[in-house]
Amino acid sequence: MKFGVIVFPGTWSDRDCYHVLKEIYGLDVDYVWHKEQDLSAYDCVILPGGFSYGDYLRCGAVARFSPVMEGVKRMADEGKLVFGICNGFQILCEAGLLPGTLIVNNHLQFRCAWSNLRVEQNNTPFTSACRPGQVIGVPIAHGQGNYFAEPGVLSALESEGRVVFRYATATGEVTSAANPNGSLNGIAGIVNAHRNVLGMMPHPERCSEALLGGSDGRFIWDSILRHLAPTP
Repeated sequence: MKFGVIVFPGTWSDRDCYHVLKEIYGLDVDYVWHKEQDLSAYDCVILPGGFSYGDYLRCGAVARFSPVMEGVKRMADEGKLVFGICNGFQILCEAGLLPGTLIVNNHLQFRCAWSNLRVEQNNTPFTSACRPGQVIGVPIAHGQGNYFAEPGVLSALESEGRVVFRYATATGEVTSAANPNGSLNGIAGIVNAHRNVLGMMPHPERCSEALLGGSDGRFIWDSILRHLAPTP
């Protein structure tokens, strides 16, 4: 299996993702510059966090036009895995690969802190190593992580079971106090209709080894590996 970590001008979490895949899991992984178009060599691509070029207009609004996004769309259509983290989530929404949008946090502040996520679905390639209702600790770092969607879109996401993570308390209760940005229904991560594209605001690459204060991010990476290389 082979992974690609896409690098846009302004991306800064690319090295974190690369480190996890290469150094912790020992996987075959490349950095992929945003002007590349052919992603056929990859089984999974990561759109990492950062402040991609043009974010001063709207997060992801310019990056969505990068040549690499044509390759990302092809991968999604082919059923390969696409994983957008933080700014990557914003880019996927801007590109139409995921519904809704990410707007300014309701308190108008940038937040960098640990958050608790309740796993809503484990029938995706990104959560199969989790239990429904399980609470994992994953840090956030964003100023525009407030997920918004029109009522019809939100209703479809909920009814189709495409909300994968919600902000919650340590005991799994979805409350306004546990919501760090005002996202509708506490949404922290969603998948597309085919469940092969995930966007989430928290950073699992920052909690994949105990040295960093937690390793719950490994539930997500382990799920991806389980999907790509299932045991007999």
